[in-house]
Amino acid sequence: MAGSLSVDLVAGLRTGTRGRLARWALLRLGGVVFVLWAVATVTFFALRLIPGDPAEAVLGGPGSQASAEALAQARADYGLDQPLVTQYAVYLGRLATGDLGSSYALREDVASVVLTNLGPTLLLAALSLLVAAALALGLAVWSTRGGRISAAIGSLLEIVAAAVPHFWLAISMILLFSTLLGWLPPVSVPGPLGLVLPVLTLAIPLAGFLGQVMREALLDAMQSPFVLAARTRGEGDGGVFWRHALRHAAIPAIGLVGWAFGSLVSGAVVVETIFARQGLGRSLLSAVQSRDVPMVIGVVLVVALAYMLVTTLTDLADRLVDPRLRRVSR
Repeated sequence: MAGSLSVDLVAGLRTGTRGRLARWALLRLGGVVFVLWAVATVTFFALRLIPGDPAEAVLGGPGSQASAEALAQARADYGLDQPLVTQYAVYLGRLATGDLGSSYALREDVASVVLTNLGPTLLLAALSLLVAAALALGLAVWSTRGGRISAAIGSLLEIVAAAVPHFWLAISMILLFSTLLGWLPPVSVPGPLGLVLPVLTLAIPLAGFLGQVMREALLDAMQSPFVLAARTRGEGDGGVFWRHALRHAAIPAIGLVGWAFGSLVSGAVVVETIFARQGLGRSLLSAVQSRDVPMVIGVVLVVALAYMLVTTLTDLADRLVDPRLRRVSR
């Protein structure tokens, strides 16, 4: 009897866990679909509000001096002569089938262009995030364990780094490391050297912000009851800091990974343009300037999807690191 009850209990727990996971997955999937629809809708109508004729992008841009007959033919070929609501409905139908359309300016499939440029941007964002996390961690540890002078200098460095614009930092680093010292190339070239300046340009402002968050979390952790309990058990300062306080400080930083990814992708527009680097940011800027609607929406949708994926993985990492979230989920 007791054995059958325990088996039923275990089966019920497993069923409940699967049910919670299924509900969580359905909510996430619904959120992804809603975000993608909202992004596509806002981007579509925002581009239509820009002055100018989208048919000019099909014929080479505003400087192409296309004739009225050619413009009329381009509008008819791409459905630009239809009412705006009809164009929107047709485009949503194509997106629902996974068809991102064809680029007006490049005359290529948007999906293939986006996939070609996705890898370099993801590599740049991932390396920048790792470098920013390492810089933020080192700065937070040094400022909290080095005394008052270190704390003051570390706080000042964090504030300055977080406030530096990407374009100013990129130009300054080109002048210093390329023009004056000649150590690094001024534009992105194949190989590791071509990544150094773009990665640092993206990582330093993010490291300033993450460093402030981690430093405050470390200071808060050192005043927490679990630290006092660890000291009572006889652990030294090093053990308390590295085994307990540092893990506590990592929780808010992990929660900001999704925001950090979005910040890095938006900064990639400036960085990839300044350093002449291939990527989604540079492609997006060129598409906006030429009013290439399919390309702009395709790039924005892929970035939004990647952002939703990163935030989902961030939520899972939060539950692995923070036991309180695991208890709440149960």
